[in-house]
Amino acid sequence: MKFFDLNVDLPITDPTWIFFLVLIIILFAPMLLNRIRIPHIIGMILAGVLIGEDGLNILVRDSSFELFGKVGLYYIMFLAGLEMDLEDFKQNRVKGLVFGLLTFAIPLGLGIWSSMEFLGYGLTTSVLLASMYSSHTLITYPIVSRYGLSRLRCVSITVGGTAITVALALLILAIISGIYKGEINQAFWITLVVKVSLVTFSLVYFMPRIGRWFFRIYDDNIMQFIFVLAMVFLGGGLFEWAGMEGILGAFLVGLVLNRLIPNLSPLMNRLEFVGNALFIPYFLIGVGMIIDLRSLFTGGEALRVAIVMTIVATLSKWLAAWSTQKIFRMYKEERGLMFGLSNAQAAATLAAVLIGNKIEISPGVLLLNDDVLNGTIVMILFTCIISSFATERAAQKLALNEELDNLSEKSKEEEKILIPVANPETIEDLVGMALLMKNPAKKDGMVAISIINDNNDTDAGKARSTRYLEQTVKVAAAADVSVDTAIRYDVNIASGIIHSLKEYNATEVVIGLHRKAKLVDTFLGTMTENLLKGIYRQVIIVKPLMPVNTLRKIIVAVPPKAEFEDGFLKWVERVCRMGRQLGCRVHFFAHPDTILYIKDYINKKYSSLRSEYSEMENWDDLLIISNKVNYDHLLVIVTARKGYLSYDKSFERLPSQTTKYFSNNSLMVIYPEQHGDPEEIVTFSNPWLRNESQTYDRWGNWFTKWFKKKQKKES
Repeated sequence: MKFFDLNVDLPITDPTWIFFLVLIIILFAPMLLNRIRIPHIIGMILAGVLIGEDGLNILVRDSSFELFGKVGLYYIMFLAGLEMDLEDFKQNRVKGLVFGLLTFAIPLGLGIWSSMEFLGYGLTTSVLLASMYSSHTLITYPIVSRYGLSRLRCVSITVGGTAITVALALLILAIISGIYKGEINQAFWITLVVKVSLVTFSLVYFMPRIGRWFFRIYDDNIMQFIFVLAMVFLGGGLFEWAGMEGILGAFLVGLVLNRLIPNLSPLMNRLEFVGNALFIPYFLIGVGMIIDLRSLFTGGEALRVAIVMTIVATLSKWLAAWSTQKIFRMYKEERGLMFGLSNAQAAATLAAVLIGNKIEISPGVLLLNDDVLNGTIVMILFTCIISSFATERAAQKLALNEELDNLSEKSKEEEKILIPVANPETIEDLVGMALLMKNPAKKDGMVAISIINDNNDTDAGKARSTRYLEQTVKVAAAADVSVDTAIRYDVNIASGIIHSLKEYNATEVVIGLHRKAKLVDTFLGTMTENLLKGIYRQVIIVKPLMPVNTLRKIIVAVPPKAEFEDGFLKWVERVCRMGRQLGCRVHFFAHPDTILYIKDYINKKYSSLRSEYSEMENWDDLLIISNKVNYDHLLVIVTARKGYLSYDKSFERLPSQTTKYFSNNSLMVIYPEQHGDPEEIVTFSNPWLRNESQTYDRWGNWFTKWFKKKQKKES
């Protein structure tokens, strides 16, 4: 028996060893190239060159590379659409359109001229070759995503321009291919327009509704992930059926699901993780495996074609980015990022050259000969390398500026959200709401605590608290956010929360709305009322009736004089973050003077937020906004503690009005941070003493009644 038979036949065909080698490349390429400051995307491509048939012939580009490669390509376009800031893109849609047309027209014009002038090709060949320069693939988008820059305006402009230029380039390919196949006629155009219009309408109209329904009914993480992946390939398949490339369908699916998958959510983290860990690297390795570097050293026509194609493609894309920057007066770092993202040639370029290499314009004469095929493959390699370096360099500069902005904000206030957990059914909702309100640039800043009553110090209680905290950490970790946890023993829950808030220097508390177990229970519950009397920090009370990512609108009821409270800007900031993460409209009902302050803040910091404003001076009855709140809306009621500037007597009727008018709506009640620390009058033995203002009110009411009685007697 031979225990050490190392007889290995190349190329390797065993699926186990193929997958093992691919994983080794994905694992070690970043490790090695990070040491010499080279983007690891280049390492994937070069590794593909090395192990491919034209390299060491270790692996054959079999069906697995075709399958995973296509998934990876779809994933790149899908994530680009999913991570776009749609409201920012709407504001910059003109810039995106201009860039898309420039990054299509400039390479097309230079490409036709250079192909005819330097390579001596005919008009049809030159047009098809030039359309390959016009298209590009967002291969370096993972770099942008890794630096957290996917919502910058220059990225939105580039991604939007990508959809335009790829669609136009593929249209030229379809026309030229149809001409030589004899398919171009009036019926061809009618069929193409009808199919594309039908597919686009179906995806835009039906998919968001289906997605919202699915996410409300099924909360299983695996089912949600599979559903999204199925929608990506449904969109790609429908666009291929319509006669266009599937990457456009994947991009459109990302756009229509954008508002259902918040940028800082467990589902988004899973989608990015799987794509960046497996599918996208598989695609990049597959691209490298089709590159034949030997064509560079054989001399002749292939080398000349490769040089001309690489220079023209790179120069024209840089000119398009430079022209856009000058027209709209953008920063040079933004120009660098736009050029880096748009310079890489891969998907549409590869499709065009492979199709053109099979079309005969006359017997034995190909539309794109083997020299063009080899030159294109070399161009793909060099444009990907240039694109990786340019994107990495620009992303580092922009990320540094972003970090400086974050540091300046951090110096003003260190955010920390405290989440008391006591009910396993509400943990995911509370953490999900906190994730929407926290600073998206920070990966920490959340504390989960479980309070155990001193009188019930049992092992079962401690085990239960540990289990709840582990569940909290798991939910937050799925969104790549770390949570500090603690178990606290105290005389009661309110006292434990108050002391924990001070120990951790938390800026706010997020708790669930009390569920009435007895008829005599109050709306907020004794614990929440005691908590409000014991702290001056912001308290957010949540009652979600459906997954937060399926909410379509946020209705905010703001009391008069709210702008004079210390925590005014804090709660406005939290609501704006929620609206931006969910991509939904935020409608403020407030006093005209308060609206001016809210508008000013939003215009300065969240100009892309979809916001509406309506005047509401009378807070006596919330019935006036009940017809504005639908079942899939979130009602946010901003109130105040008794004795402060924005407090109104009508707040006493909020529990009955809320129960009467909004019992079937998701609800959030915000008690803003207000001036004055209750610890000055709170003791450890009784942390819910009434404040002085309540005492004054009670005495004032007594004197008023006494005075009225006296007047009646005298009359």
